[in-house]
Amino acid sequence: MSDTTSRALSLLNLLQTHRHWPGSELADRLGVTERTVRRDVERLRELGYRIESTPGAAGGYRLEAGSAVPPLLLTDEEAVAMAIGLRVAASQRLVSGAETTITALAKLEQVLPAPLRRRVTALAEAVQPAGMNSGAAVSGEVLGELALATRDHERVRFTYTAASGEVTKRRAEPHALAPADRHWYLLCWDLDKDDWRTFRVDRLAAVEHTRVLFEPKPLTPEQIEEFIFVARSWVRQAVEADAVMDLPLDTMRELFGQWGQGASDEGDGRTRWPVGGADFRETMYGLSWIPAGIEYTTDLASPARDELRETLERMLRALDAPPPPVPAERSRERERQLRG
Repeated sequence: MSDTTSRALSLLNLLQTHRHWPGSELADRLGVTERTVRRDVERLRELGYRIESTPGAAGGYRLEAGSAVPPLLLTDEEAVAMAIGLRVAASQRLVSGAETTITALAKLEQVLPAPLRRRVTALAEAVQPAGMNSGAAVSGEVLGELALATRDHERVRFTYTAASGEVTKRRAEPHALAPADRHWYLLCWDLDKDDWRTFRVDRLAAVEHTRVLFEPKPLTPEQIEEFIFVARSWVRQAVEADAVMDLPLDTMRELFGQWGQGASDEGDGRTRWPVGGADFRETMYGLSWIPAGIEYTTDLASPARDELRETLERMLRALDAPPPPVPAERSRERERQLRG
């Protein structure tokens, strides 16, 4: 690095630490003349830094915000602090989108020396913000690589380990990254399945950049949210069951849309569909979405099975019982409403 470049960087570092610097003090700090300070200020302005100068005995220089973001000069401690802050922020639900934070983090960590990256990792693991639930461990490197590929619309290859333990190689076009319920999810177009898929990032490894760009398929924020919501529903539930429907798999997927994920062909025109929830009521709600007229069986186990049966029997008795008499006052009010 030339003496001129080194001096300009030192000047920039000083300008970033204080709001206003007298020209004479800058010259003393740098060991140069005030004329040399003026030349170095001009070099920084050419690089995109907006530096305001004021004449006179009390005059000097100050660094202003510009219309674009020029390169920042950070100390080791400042770079580590920023990287840790970005890691913590990325784990929260941000108004501007978590993906933006992850790409910023990836850019910063990409230029950090190895010792500083190790410091960031060690400190980030020790920092747990108040109210933040712990989830499955996610590789910061994997998350950063996926965020950059998503931003750049670049196809990737990666290894995925399913909940069953099955390991597969995937080729995908990443469209969105989102945190939900203590986990990170990648929404992408699976090139081998020729369909949308959502993957848990903590189960994903060995991300490879292909350098092949793709044109993103149109997706609204509402569609992305639905994909992630469906993916969240497939985590292990307290009450789980399978429903085997008298419905071909293709027809079932057309009727259920994204909620048909996890369904499998049972043969003879039938489909097996996993359903579950936090308790028997949520499982009952899932079963209620099976289309009218479609017969099915379920292997819901007790005690949830007994609780569901007792609830349904009470509902049927309530429907079959004669309606309770309407109080006289309410009956008169209803008549007035009909006349009015």
